[in-house]
Amino acid sequence: MVNTLFSFMFGILTALFPIANPIGAIPIFYSLTAKNTAKYRLRQARKITFNVFAVLTIFFLVGKFILSFFGISLAVVRIAGGLIVAHTAWQMVTPQPRLSNQEQLEAVDKEDISFTPMAMPIISGPGAIGIVIGFSTRCHQWPEYLGCVLGITLFSFITYFCLILGEPLIKGLGTTGIGALNRILGFLILAIAVQLIADGVITFIKYQIS
Repeated sequence: MVNTLFSFMFGILTALFPIANPIGAIPIFYSLTAKNTAKYRLRQARKITFNVFAVLTIFFLVGKFILSFFGISLAVVRIAGGLIVAHTAWQMVTPQPRLSNQEQLEAVDKEDISFTPMAMPIISGPGAIGIVIGFSTRCHQWPEYLGCVLGITLFSFITYFCLILGEPLIKGLGTTGIGALNRILGFLILAIAVQLIADGVITFIKYQIS
């Protein structure tokens, strides 16, 4: 049971990290809070962490019921999730902003950016939500559920440390370095997306044949 718990914990963590990409959220966070104090930035980082945890945990817990209610199979979830992840990866590989100009202008004037746009859609966006719903369909015993919740918790803490310690990273890597890192992560995520789609198609075909 302990092995199962750790397997699911690290499984969901390693799946979430490149897709949710908290490192890529650092420049956005600091640009939106550039005119604010360090105390305000720290408070926002804590709220973002809580919101990311809440969003991902809720979708993980209700994901299986949502799929059952709409009659969606695991194969279809894998294909749809793969397409969403591929879209996210393509945005990272090609130099495209994660927020539109209108969203950027609205976010700059917001008093609280912890839920939108930081928690949703920047960090716990469609790709991350698709990942946790996919994991929910694989859970059948309490160690598996607990492992996934612990993995989401650990990811949330990593997100928090990325946000509060990100300023030296931005200064050290610069805009070019952050962009290069995003493209490397984007390529890896694109490979994950292709694998998800391939697995989903194979499972769907097997189901139709049987």
